[in-house]
Amino acid sequence: MRVQPMPGVCVASVDADGCLELLAESAAFPGFSGRYWCGPVGTAMWIALLRHDGDAEAAASSLAEIWRTAPENARADLEIWIEEMRDAGLMCARPAP
Repeated sequence: MRVQPMPGVCVASVDADGCLELLAESAAFPGFSGRYWCGPVGTAMWIALLRHDGDAEAAASSLAEIWRTAPENARADLEIWIEEMRDAGLMCARPAP
Protein backbone atom coordinates (compact mmCIF):
# COMPACT_ATOMS: atom_id res chain seq x y z
CA MET A 1 0.00 0.00 0.00
CA ARG A 2 1.16 3.51 -0.77
CA VAL A 3 -0.15 6.51 1.14
CA GLN A 4 0.29 10.26 1.01
CA PRO A 5 -0.72 13.29 3.06
CA MET A 6 -4.11 14.73 2.15
CA PRO A 7 -4.02 17.97 0.18
CA GLY A 8 -3.73 20.89 2.59
CA VAL A 9 -1.77 18.94 5.23
CA CYS A 10 1.62 20.36 6.06
CA VAL A 11 4.23 20.02 8.78
CA ALA A 12 4.22 22.98 11.11
CA SER A 13 7.08 21.88 13.34
CA VAL A 14 8.98 19.11 15.06
CA ASP A 15 10.02 20.01 18.58
CA ALA A 16 13.15 19.01 20.49
CA ASP A 17 11.31 16.00 21.97
CA GLY A 18 10.47 14.69 18.48
CA CYS A 19 6.79 15.63 18.54
CA LEU A 20 5.38 16.50 15.12
CA GLU A 21 2.75 19.20 14.66
CA LEU A 22 0.65 19.06 11.50
CA LEU A 23 -1.65 21.72 10.12
CA ALA A 24 -4.61 20.70 8.01
CA GLU A 25 -6.97 22.91 6.06
CA SER A 26 -10.49 21.57 6.10
CA ALA A 27 -12.29 21.29 2.77
CA ALA A 28 -15.57 21.28 4.70
CA PHE A 29 -14.74 24.59 6.39
CA PRO A 30 -12.60 26.76 4.08
CA GLY A 31 -10.13 28.85 6.01
CA PHE A 32 -10.21 26.52 9.04
CA SER A 33 -6.90 24.97 10.00
CA GLY A 34 -6.83 22.10 12.42
CA ARG A 35 -3.74 21.30 14.45
CA TYR A 36 -2.71 17.72 15.06
CA TRP A 37 0.19 16.32 17.08
CA CYS A 38 2.13 13.07 16.89
CA GLY A 39 4.54 11.78 19.48
CA PRO A 40 8.05 10.67 18.52
CA VAL A 41 6.87 7.28 17.25
CA GLY A 42 4.31 8.91 14.94
CA THR A 43 6.98 11.38 13.82
CA ALA A 44 9.29 8.49 12.91
CA MET A 45 6.49 6.82 10.96
CA TRP A 46 5.67 10.05 9.10
CA ILE A 47 9.33 10.53 8.15
CA ALA A 48 9.76 6.87 7.12
CA LEU A 49 6.73 7.09 4.83
CA LEU A 50 8.02 10.31 3.27
CA ARG A 51 11.50 8.82 2.77
CA HIS A 52 9.99 5.76 1.06
CA ASP A 53 7.57 7.69 -1.17
CA GLY A 54 4.53 6.48 0.76
CA ASP A 55 5.43 2.79 0.47
CA ALA A 56 4.20 1.37 3.78
CA GLU A 57 6.03 -1.94 3.38
CA ALA A 58 9.40 -0.26 2.80
CA ALA A 59 8.75 2.20 5.62
CA ALA A 60 7.88 -0.63 8.03
CA SER A 61 11.05 -2.54 7.09
CA SER A 62 13.12 0.57 7.72
CA LEU A 63 11.45 1.19 11.07
CA ALA A 64 11.90 -2.45 12.13
CA GLU A 65 15.61 -2.17 11.46
CA ILE A 66 15.94 1.12 13.35
CA TRP A 67 13.84 -0.07 16.28
CA ARG A 68 15.40 -3.56 16.28
CA THR A 69 12.02 -5.25 16.28
CA ALA A 70 10.36 -7.92 14.19
CA PRO A 71 9.25 -6.57 10.79
CA GLU A 72 5.70 -7.87 11.31
CA ASN A 73 5.43 -5.86 14.55
CA ALA A 74 6.62 -2.65 12.90
CA ARG A 75 4.23 -3.30 10.00
CA ALA A 76 1.26 -3.84 12.34
CA ASP A 77 2.05 -0.66 14.30
CA LEU A 78 2.45 1.33 11.09
CA GLU A 79 -0.84 0.02 9.65
CA ILE A 80 -2.70 1.03 12.82
CA TRP A 81 -1.12 4.49 12.73
CA ILE A 82 -1.93 4.94 9.04
CA GLU A 83 -5.58 4.06 9.72
CA GLU A 84 -5.69 6.61 12.54
CA MET A 85 -4.22 9.23 10.20
CA ARG A 86 -6.74 8.31 7.49
CA ASP A 87 -9.62 8.47 9.98
CA ALA A 88 -8.44 11.95 11.01
CA GLY A 89 -8.41 13.05 7.35
CA LEU A 90 -4.64 13.59 7.32
CA MET A 91 -3.58 10.79 4.99
CA CYS A 92 -5.06 8.93 2.05
CA ALA A 93 -4.25 5.99 -0.21
CA ARG A 94 -2.05 7.04 -3.08
CA PRO A 95 -3.62 6.56 -6.51
CA ALA A 96 -1.97 3.91 -8.67
CA PRO A 97 0.20 5.32 -11.48
